[in-house]
Amino acid sequence: MSTLGATPFDALNDAQRAAVDYGLAEEGASPGPLLIIAGAGTGKTNTLAHRVARLLLDGADPRRLLLLTFTRRAAAEMTQRAQRIALAVSRSASREARPVGRIRWAGTFHAVANRLLRLHAESAALDPSFTVLDRSDAADLMDLLRSDLGLATAGSRFPRKGTCLSIYSHAVNGQQEIGVTLERAFPWCVDAAEALRTLFAAYVEAKQARHLLDYDDLLLYWAYLMEDAEIGRRIRERFDHVLVDEYQDTNALQVAVLRGLAPNGRGLTVVGDDAQSIYAFRAASVRNILDFPQSFDPPAKIVTLEENYRSTRPVLDACNAVMGCAAERFEKRLHSRRASEERPVLAAVADEAAQVDYVVERVLAHREEGVALQRQAVLMRTAHHSDALEIELGRRNIPFVKYGGLKFLEAAHVKDVLCLLRWAENPRDELAAHRVLQLLPGVGPATARDAYASHAEAGFDFSGLATFTAPSAAAADWPPLCELLGRLRGAKDAWPAELRAVRGWYQPHLERLYEASHVRAGDLEQLEQLAATLPSRERFITDLTLDPPFASADEAGDPLLDEDFLILSTIHSAKGQEWDVVFVLNVVDGCIPSDMATSRPEEIEEERRLLYVAMTRARDHLHLVQPLRFFVRQQHRHGDAHIFAPRSRFLPDAILDRFERRAFGEVGEEGAPDRSAPHRVDVASRLRGMWS
Repeated sequence: MSTLGATPFDALNDAQRAAVDYGLAEEGASPGPLLIIAGAGTGKTNTLAHRVARLLLDGADPRRLLLLTFTRRAAAEMTQRAQRIALAVSRSASREARPVGRIRWAGTFHAVANRLLRLHAESAALDPSFTVLDRSDAADLMDLLRSDLGLATAGSRFPRKGTCLSIYSHAVNGQQEIGVTLERAFPWCVDAAEALRTLFAAYVEAKQARHLLDYDDLLLYWAYLMEDAEIGRRIRERFDHVLVDEYQDTNALQVAVLRGLAPNGRGLTVVGDDAQSIYAFRAASVRNILDFPQSFDPPAKIVTLEENYRSTRPVLDACNAVMGCAAERFEKRLHSRRASEERPVLAAVADEAAQVDYVVERVLAHREEGVALQRQAVLMRTAHHSDALEIELGRRNIPFVKYGGLKFLEAAHVKDVLCLLRWAENPRDELAAHRVLQLLPGVGPATARDAYASHAEAGFDFSGLATFTAPSAAAADWPPLCELLGRLRGAKDAWPAELRAVRGWYQPHLERLYEASHVRAGDLEQLEQLAATLPSRERFITDLTLDPPFASADEAGDPLLDEDFLILSTIHSAKGQEWDVVFVLNVVDGCIPSDMATSRPEEIEEERRLLYVAMTRARDHLHLVQPLRFFVRQQHRHGDAHIFAPRSRFLPDAILDRFERRAFGEVGEEGAPDRSAPHRVDVASRLRGMWS
């Protein structure tokens, strides 16, 4: 590839350039497997985008390139950036730059699986009109079967629907026998193993009968297709290059899919960081990235990115020291050109109340120094660790946003509309049918069940639904619903006009069923705007299920006059983010590591990585806060209600020189200072009065 003048590739450092150029000089064959170990803040996304651009410039067919990520946004950002880079280089090499073709296969594992399953539905014994259950609907189906099997009324405590679904998902994604899954991830449910096997078998049958797949099925069916010699070959031959982001977050099913796509590793590039593998609770395994090089013969090439563009040197020194104690890891040492004399702070505070005071005071101090609230974040191991802080922020009128809460698809009014579309798309979708039917006045679970049974007897033809005798309260609303379903199923309206028709039918029910319907209508307007960007009802339903918007008017509060706000987040939700100032709460044993994750060495190592992820979010200022004691309500009646907590084991004495040690408030036996409303007692006058 010849170029004239400077190109975007010239800005890459040596390690990034080695990763981008690896194997592309070989003639007539896809390059061998490549593992890019990308430390935190080392330009992972930029490097992968440049490698994609390099492939395109070297003649790779963009239609035969597969890019797999864990979010749709990451896929879109990477493909757009790669095509901009390729176009810029092409223009610098010639006045007549040839256009760069669009990459057609880029997205999340689940989204790509859905596309492939639509193409190969018959080979997978699937109805092409199958619909994908979101997590809440899958849990509802699990709960229905749990009740039908009598497990909800069993003599012993049986796991709730959400736990049952999590166990099922963990076993499927981890490709583990249920007993192993329970022992490792859900030990309190071990005695329910046999009943869970029965429940999961019924769950599989119920989904197949209704032409439904859940998230886990998308990967499972894709893996099964890759195991078939003929279908696996056809899918494999679609792609010359497969590139995978965040490889440390993959599970056993995803690795099985990748091995099916590239059995000898040819054309396979994976990017990740073993030090940021923190999703074992989703069945992700750090072993996937640790074992990747030796999974091929010859072993995969390893390129390590160590130059950090985010943090100061003292912050990185502390991060390197924490990970330097790990039992097993890829050797790397992050370094930076950003010099600073400020070491991270390890602040010892008396208790949780003093921790709140420390964080609030330092947040405000940094703000006075010019760091906006939005550039500051408070991270915690578990969401409830910030409860006391949230109360104090509210009392002091400091606005904040906490990552978490109600997802868009969990809002009742959004689910109503989507279920109507889902039922029209798949007439066998019993869960969607029951929700839609119960929108009508006078229709409860029993009537909905009878109406669906009548619909099934009519061969799942919506015209037969009109013959069902509706309750008197629903008599006026029944014919319009039947007519709407018939029009949707017959595709008499072009997309997205179908959604407008649904909104028109739903509006009076929205006003009848929910308060503040005008606010909720804003979500439905957003749905319609999203619908206009997609070509069909099926694509709309599936894309929205696999990658939904986050916000919902259900959780909208009063608008803030101040557009600046502090960020609160769990460490898991903070991965991939960065802030100028980061506070990490409760850096003590029992919290980091969690006392629920210390039974096995691999659990402890993941907790170490969790602290590392939190620390590497900081650009300039890092505060680790260590309360010396915690209030335990259960101990109150047995004397002192406090327990003392040691500093996290991940901060041993040997690395404390990387931190500035601070004691905030009174940290001795007296506890923290009194923070109640100011009130003076004139002790001196009373003492004098004793002897007057």
